Amino acid sequence: MSRVWNFSAGPAALPEEVLRQAAEEMLDWHGAGMGVMEMSHRGKEFVSIAEAAEADLRELMAVPDNYKVLFMQGGAIGENAIIPLNLMGSKGRADYVLTGSWSVKSRKEALRYGDVHVAATSEASGYTTVPPMESWQLSPDPAYLFTCTNETIGGLEYPFEVDLARIGRAEVPVVADVSSHILSRPVDVSKYGLLFGGAQKNIGPAGLTIVVVRDDLLGQAAPHCPSAFDYKTVAEAGSMYNTPPTYAIYIAGLVFQWLKRQGGVAGIERRNIAKAELLYGFLDGCEFYETRVDASCRSRMNVTFFLRDESLNDAFLAAAKEAGLAQLKGHKSVGGMRASIYNAMPLEGVQALVDFMRDFAARKG
Repeated sequence: MSRVWNFSAGPAALPEEVLRQAAEEMLDWHGAGMGVMEMSHRGKEFVSIAEAAEADLRELMAVPDNYKVLFMQGGAIGENAIIPLNLMGSKGRADYVLTGSWSVKSRKEALRYGDVHVAATSEASGYTTVPPMESWQLSPDPAYLFTCTNETIGGLEYPFEVDLARIGRAEVPVVADVSSHILSRPVDVSKYGLLFGGAQKNIGPAGLTIVVVRDDLLGQAAPHCPSAFDYKTVAEAGSMYNTPPTYAIYIAGLVFQWLKRQGGVAGIERRNIAKAELLYGFLDGCEFYETRVDASCRSRMNVTFFLRDESLNDAFLAAAKEAGLAQLKGHKSVGGMRASIYNAMPLEGVQALVDFMRDFAARKG
């Protein structure tokens, strides 16, 4: 069977070039006589893999020297607990901006560890917009401000860089969940105190969580924070305090090298813009389908849409599967359809989806 066009939101498609390289190295990595998943995480072979992956990620994201890159576990959901355990400190309060399912879930988790103030919310719009930063109402002295800059479920993406200096609150560290659009577009890391994301959407297989954290935020963990989740402990051990997700780090490293061959983040962004314009352009011009996210906040990575006649949903998904288009069903909490078009999805895959959707509309409309 030939490979399908995989529009899964995560675990998601990986570049075929990366998969082929991993297959070639499965039994014997560079003459080591063993595969990467069999290696000691403290052996020179794997240490070299991890060091190269970190160096490449730093280059791709232009990570400043005063930030640590951590390879952790637990996914973004785990970080929802790990962040307040590390950053709330004596202040015991944090601010959250709510723009969809994941930021709402993040706030709920943070409430287990301290007080949470909602600085802004787009609930009134059904989480189809991002509140303008000038409207955010921060509390007097929060430990940090939390944002989810791409809401995977709703298909919403921040149309601006979060820069609290613009509203006179530069002293507040910004935390951003960037799970589903990390490395898809340039980001000014220096504007944030901490960036994090699960790797299984735009970087590699499930099991790895990337954390990029500013040095001055280390060493503030609560006494009851597990040592394996204390950012300072993890940083001092070079992400080797406990056994890290070695194979996921290896695959991530291959993806970073692949990205560099695509022209880095700037190069991949151009491709992502072209893919999003193709798909949204079709949706805007076809009455058979509708999008509900405000046009200014549409995600380039997670394109959510609905059939106006939702009684045709099952027929649409069945026909899509027959056409080799997989994982288009929307999240159960919102319904509809979702096409995740991460870095690894080529323009040809998006064109195949558009061609299918046009044909389906012509037959059923």
